[in-house]
Amino acid sequence: MLAKLSVLALAALAPLVSAVGKARVVNKGDDTVYVWSVGSQIAGPYTLNKGGYYSEEFTKDPVTGGKAFKITKTIDGLYTGAPQTIFAYSLDNDKVWYDLSDVFGDAFNGKKLVVASAETTCPSIIWPTGVPPAGSQVKVCTSTQDVKLTIY
Repeated sequence: MLAKLSVLALAALAPLVSAVGKARVVNKGDDTVYVWSVGSQIAGPYTLNKGGYYSEEFTKDPVTGGKAFKITKTIDGLYTGAPQTIFAYSLDNDKVWYDLSDVFGDAFNGKKLVVASAETTCPSIIWPTGVPPAGSQVKVCTSTQDVKLTIY
């Protein structure tokens, strides 16, 4: 009887568990790029040659609330003030907020950058020349689908 109750209890909880997507960086460009995952802790650098990618499941950082993928063209760029492109996200229950920005210059000037959700109805961020356009780049979508930055 106890085993039967345990199975029923688990079955009742199943609808409360929802799938969560991933944040991804894909390098389709010719240059090697370096990605750090930054929240209250720093992981990386992850080296992405042409065709390479890095991904992690959306998580809510317990201290900062969000995460940022800081991307440079130099292996030590996070620590040397090299130009960085930052693909950031913040998980908010069933939604994920995401944006794209640059600091210390435009790391991918002359390259196309696209941030898009696997959910095609969600808004994309497109930088045709690798330079941020004017205005806000913050978008929001369902957190159940992957959101990917592609560097061309």
